Parts: sequence; structure tokens; C-alpha cells
Amino acid sequence: MKSSILSQLAALKGAPAPVLKARWRELFDTEPPAYNRRFLESRLAYRIQELAYGGLSRETTERLKAMAKQYADQKPAERKARPLLRPVAGTKLIREWEGVEHCVTVRHDDFEYLGRPYKSLSSVARQITGTKWNGWVFFGLKNSVGR
Repeated sequence: MKSSILSQLAALKGAPAPVLKARWRELFDTEPPAYNRRFLESRLAYRIQELAYGGLSRETTERLKAMAKQYADQKPAERKARPLLRPVAGTKLIREWEGVEHCVTVRHDDFEYLGRPYKSLSSVARQITGTKWNGWVFFGLKNSVGR
């Protein structure tokens, strides 16, 4: 089954536009949108994998809905701009400390560790180590000497 999925995904790259559109109709049961080829390829690839392996988990769907609701009423100008060095929301930062792997999720305004929100990576690093750390250094996002 896995090789079948891989071959379907590989076939998307070289397929002519009419074939992509026919595949869209087959997988989505709707007319394809008038978007560019790159969009069609990526969305078809996602759909093929979604049907084969399952979609997003219920937890992920709920988290996305909560994030959408949080920002739905804000105008784009009111949303905080992401600092250039800050990883994109959804990024997982993984750090091993004393033989234990710790995973932190970057969110738009904060960080999530063990299901709790933290305002800074330094506070997460302190929670993990029990001592003060520069969070960017602890998670390998910045050299301890400077950048």
C-alpha cells in the first residue's frame, strides 16, 4: 500500500493539468479551483495521504479551530508581527536533558510545554532544568557566544 501511495504522489509531478483536474474531481467530488499547478499538486498530495493514512486528529482539529477563533475578530494590523528569529507557530522544539526528551510547541504568542502555556523559552528551560537559562540557547536557536 505504501508504494502505491508513493507512486501516486510521484505521478502528480509530471502529470499534465487536465490529468490533475480529473484527479481532483475524483478525490474531492467537486470541480477543481482555478488555482495554479503548484496548489493543485500540493492539495492532491495531501488528499491522497489523508485518505490513505487518515486526516488530522481530533485534538489537532480542535486546536486549529481555537486558534482561528482567537484571531477571527482581529484586523491584520492588530495581529502581532512574528519576530524574525522566532520559529513559525506549530514548530516543535525538541531538546534532550539528562536523558529525557522534552518537546515544546511554538504558538503564535507563547510556547506550550506539557500542555501548559509559557510566555518565554527561558521559562520553559527553567522548568526543565531548575536553573536560569537563555531559552534560545537552551533549545539551540542561538549560539551561547552570540549570533
